[in-house]
Amino acid sequence: MKKSRTILRKVVWALVTILFVITLNFFLFRVLPGDPARAGLRDPRLTQEAVEAIRVRFGLDKPVINCFQSLNPVTFGDCLVNPLDTQFFIYVGNLLQGELGISYHTNRPVADMLTEMLWNTLLLIGLGQILAIILGMALGIVAAWKARTSIDYASLLFSLTAWSLPTFWLGIILLFVGSSQWGLPIGGRITPGLVYGSLWEQWLDVGRHLILPTLTYTIVFLGEYMLIMRSTLLDVLSEDYILTAKAKGISTFQILKDHALRNAMLPMVTIIALNLGFTVTGAIQIESVFSWPGLGGAIFTAVGRRDYPVLQGAFLLIAISVIFANLMADLLYSYLDPRVEDS
Repeated sequence: MKKSRTILRKVVWALVTILFVITLNFFLFRVLPGDPARAGLRDPRLTQEAVEAIRVRFGLDKPVINCFQSLNPVTFGDCLVNPLDTQFFIYVGNLLQGELGISYHTNRPVADMLTEMLWNTLLLIGLGQILAIILGMALGIVAAWKARTSIDYASLLFSLTAWSLPTFWLGIILLFVGSSQWGLPIGGRITPGLVYGSLWEQWLDVGRHLILPTLTYTIVFLGEYMLIMRSTLLDVLSEDYILTAKAKGISTFQILKDHALRNAMLPMVTIIALNLGFTVTGAIQIESVFSWPGLGGAIFTAVGRRDYPVLQGAFLLIAISVIFANLMADLLYSYLDPRVEDS
């Protein structure tokens, strides 16, 4: 019963945090100076009538949060009749219906745009994270068990080098090497103009385009996971109960599986959860270098075009991803170590 209450309280706090993020996300783009209608399009040829029509089209003619912000007597009167007819309450109502607004640049629903790009990003970071976690943890375990040997020193050198490499620089190097030496595509998700004979051929083409960005992503995060796994496992292996297990003649595999790894996984759960939440933004550089049509590339493009609805929707999606990842980490903590008390 106590465990159920703890889980419920964490879920409620996550929902409260999401509500705060929704409010902050709404006002974040409305405190910026200038007219969003002009800033989003940046066309000096726009007349005042055209700007006003754009404001009406995107709901910018309505008051932000209360009726007294409106200088338009018509809008002011409508707002008095319906107090919920403000940008904030309309925004919240649209969110409850899954609507994130209309893009200034493409005139498409932001939700549709982000959904398409999110799947591409999840495909990229999903493969990269799986490979980085598996290889990083494996190298960390080997390095900790073979501490202060040539294997440990080589693993440390490789991991520190991989962790210190700038993402965009590594991506550019792999792009040149992969395209010139291996004949791999240099950008995009599919080959333009290529006609596929089957779904299998299409997936093979997508897989070829995924090799270089996935390899970049894996190398960048592999070093971090390896160093953390090695450090935490060394601390665990120095405990008295590990020495007792060795004295009992328990095999190395059993010691790692039954005694060491579970205790060493707590810091790994934290860093993996945080990375899973933030990797959507971390993929911006990789997607920009390899022209991958994902969420990171959409954010980069939207910043240049000052497409506020797309940025607002993308930031909200990223914030919810981070909150959800932290919630999952809290729940996994309770499972891996029952001694962890609810704070």
